[in-house]
Amino acid sequence: MTDVHPALIHLDPQAQQLLFTEARTPNTFTDEPVTDEQLRAIHDLAKYPPTGANTQPLRILFVRPGNARNRLVAHMNEGNRTKTASAPMVAVLAADTDFHEHLPQLFPIRPRMRDDLAADPAARERMARFNATLQIGYFLLAVRAAGLAAGPMAGFDTAGVDREFFTDSTWKTLLVVNIGHPGENAWFPRLPRLDYTDVVRHA
Repeated sequence: MTDVHPALIHLDPQAQQLLFTEARTPNTFTDEPVTDEQLRAIHDLAKYPPTGANTQPLRILFVRPGNARNRLVAHMNEGNRTKTASAPMVAVLAADTDFHEHLPQLFPIRPRMRDDLAADPAARERMARFNATLQIGYFLLAVRAAGLAAGPMAGFDTAGVDREFFTDSTWKTLLVVNIGHPGENAWFPRLPRLDYTDVVRHA
């Protein structure tokens, strides 16, 4: 795939390909492990883009192969089980509905915000889910920036994963992401993308 308007994008062409134009969702993985150092590097990059009031509600459970992975796979839809079982690393991405407890540190310019949100659980959950979902996009790009492939999946029993891993927790599962180096026959054919004129209006 050729670069789009390369002279207008400040990111160099190789980085554009790594993050956007050539990046794909894998269906198979090699056995090469994903290291703790790579996971930390991914987080240390993904934590910088913006969230509303700097709330940063995304929480991550990394699940390596073994008993915990088997417990997770049991809650995946049938078509996603093999991919999830075989990935070197799987991330369960969740929203923390008690994110407000960190606001005195993260958003000190609004000292009452923590108490206001403590009194409004519904608003807190809306903020948590919206901003954590925003952060998921940053997380996927950070995985790609680390030279790895990310396979995001929504096909699973969300309530079952919450019961399995987050009982008595304020974390609420949003997405499961397989992570690793793509294996043999990893890609389906590239599907079309909508054109600028299909999605943009000017006012």
